[in-house]
Amino acid sequence: MTLIQLKYAITVAGQNSLNDAAKELFISQPSLSSAIRSLEKELGFEIFTRSKNGITVTTKGMEFIGYAKSVMEQYDLLEAKYISQTGVKKSFSVSMQHYTFAVNAFVELVRQYGMDEYEFEVHETKTYEVIEDVKNRKSEIGILYLNDFNRNVLNKLFAEYGLQFQPLLECGIYVYLWKGHPLAGREEIALEELEEYSCLAFAQGEHNSFYFAEEVLSAYPYKRLIRANDRATLLNLMVGLNGFTLCSGIICEDLNGDDYCAVKLKSDERMTIGYISRKDAPVSVIGQKYLEEIAKYKDKSLG
Repeated sequence: MTLIQLKYAITVAGQNSLNDAAKELFISQPSLSSAIRSLEKELGFEIFTRSKNGITVTTKGMEFIGYAKSVMEQYDLLEAKYISQTGVKKSFSVSMQHYTFAVNAFVELVRQYGMDEYEFEVHETKTYEVIEDVKNRKSEIGILYLNDFNRNVLNKLFAEYGLQFQPLLECGIYVYLWKGHPLAGREEIALEELEEYSCLAFAQGEHNSFYFAEEVLSAYPYKRLIRANDRATLLNLMVGLNGFTLCSGIICEDLNGDDYCAVKLKSDERMTIGYISRKDAPVSVIGQKYLEEIAKYKDKSLG
């Protein structure tokens, strides 16, 4: 296995086409195909599946590409420092469930570090994809929650994928709604009082199990339930339909605005918001700084 082969595999994965990758690498398509097949033979598994419609990365291939990218990034840094002596930007990437405060912490991190030395990526996405991103090294850190309902299932998955979970914030459960909602002025709301209103939840795609839901009490038999793909749509539905969702109670008006509020749910349920990282890789300095920014919201939690 050589660095050239790793570079070839990463390029093919990025293009999803041998022809396009060969053009980018300035080599012939047969030479590239031969190099990839030689690498797959050495590894003992296929990185890509081929069909008349093109190529796709296999499950094991995705994991391999993640490792390959890490190796190439380290090599680029070594080359820049000791050979070409040019500046190569370091990178930081985080994946998260739909938490405004986690996005805001990312904003603060970028403001502090600037973009001269670092390239940043943030992925606000589905629960399973948060886990997959960290597993495949697409992201260094993943932000999600555990509670009594999903803890065993997710911890088993973390162990299988070589991940570890560390808590950051302990929260009660709150009803998040538009300030014009009929129940917005209450000090506390019972689930039964919400039956005539639309419960809003984030769609989880093919992994739409209750255990991967971003909202606690996902198995509750809601009378009206609407799933949405993004936060902006969810907020629009809150206003247009007097919808609601369940959340941690950590409000971040800087990004969502001040048209929404959180009211305590009558429930003893708790949730632990934390981060996942790979067991075989320590969290970087900038990763630790990001976690420190999130930990600041401990004082802003409503309890």
